[in-house]
Amino acid sequence: MSASASSACCQSRAWVDSAVRLIEADARRSADTHLLRYPLPTSWSTDVDLALYLKDETTHITGSLKHRLARSLFLYALCNGWISENTTVIEASSGSTAVSEAYFAAMLGLPFIAVMPATTSATKIALIESQGGRCHFVTESAQVYAEAQRLAAETGGHYLDQFTNAERATDWRGNNNIAESIFDQMGQETHPVPDWIVVGAGTGGTSATIGRYIRYRRHPTRLCVVDPENSAFFPSYASGDSQVVTGRSSRIEGIGRPRVEPSFLPDVVDRMLSVPDAASVAAAHHVGRVLGRRVGPSTGTNIWGAFELLAEMAAQGRSGSVVTLLADSGDRYADTYFSEEWLTSHGLDPSESAEVLSEFERSGRWA
Repeated sequence: MSASASSACCQSRAWVDSAVRLIEADARRSADTHLLRYPLPTSWSTDVDLALYLKDETTHITGSLKHRLARSLFLYALCNGWISENTTVIEASSGSTAVSEAYFAAMLGLPFIAVMPATTSATKIALIESQGGRCHFVTESAQVYAEAQRLAAETGGHYLDQFTNAERATDWRGNNNIAESIFDQMGQETHPVPDWIVVGAGTGGTSATIGRYIRYRRHPTRLCVVDPENSAFFPSYASGDSQVVTGRSSRIEGIGRPRVEPSFLPDVVDRMLSVPDAASVAAAHHVGRVLGRRVGPSTGTNIWGAFELLAEMAAQGRSGSVVTLLADSGDRYADTYFSEEWLTSHGLDPSESAEVLSEFERSGRWA
């Protein structure tokens, strides 16, 4: 290696060292996200003691569960030598992942491009741009993967590829990942080891991390993945066919995919539930009223699944706890899932599902 090449290599290593330090320092400045106890009705039968907890991921600095993923993806790419001080960082995302990734790119002084469908809401575009990111549009949602790869090749940049790298970028054995955090925070509760943890799947990374950690720590906890309409994950899990393609986009932002993403690991999932989109919306509205603040639609999907499992436990006379995620704030969806006009235009009527939720709150039974 020539002297000039050696000098450039040392300079690059010094920049990477500094970048990793900046990301780790940012994590240390951020307290762990809260674990909230959801107020289940006290009028239920006293024969069982049930508890529901919400891991509140909205308290991350970029406001969502995807902050964890973005941090892991950047560290993974930096430590693999894929990102240097001159790298353009690219992602296929129109949602919270892109918001969080734009934040970390700006922290490191790197340009960031989010590839997304032209139909992406103005609110999400504004959030990405507010973090210093640039939005690049395609006409069809299925084009985002190839276009992100093309831009990476064209710019000499790096495609973070959340859908492939989510399950491998996170240390599933611990290191303060979301699974370790949940079990640590549950340690002093009446039922410290949850019967169920309920999550949705977007990339599949969160379910992979939690499912692996449960097995690694030998907990009896079971993992339930909830999936919206039009998503390939549930029919793939039910049929055992990893090649399922729906050809349709999920109406519940943040979860559900038209294909089975590489990061989704069905073998660490104990059960899957398919949740109607109208039910996800109804549950988001319901929880928002209970908590006094709006929650996102994927949180509604999580809550619907958690309530169903709690009702099963109550019917079986079995005490215990269930944990799920409050993935992001509903304030990001004021002009969509909390707009009557938007819901009507998308054929979503949450009224029937709202009755199911009311009956559950009243009696603990699931219709």
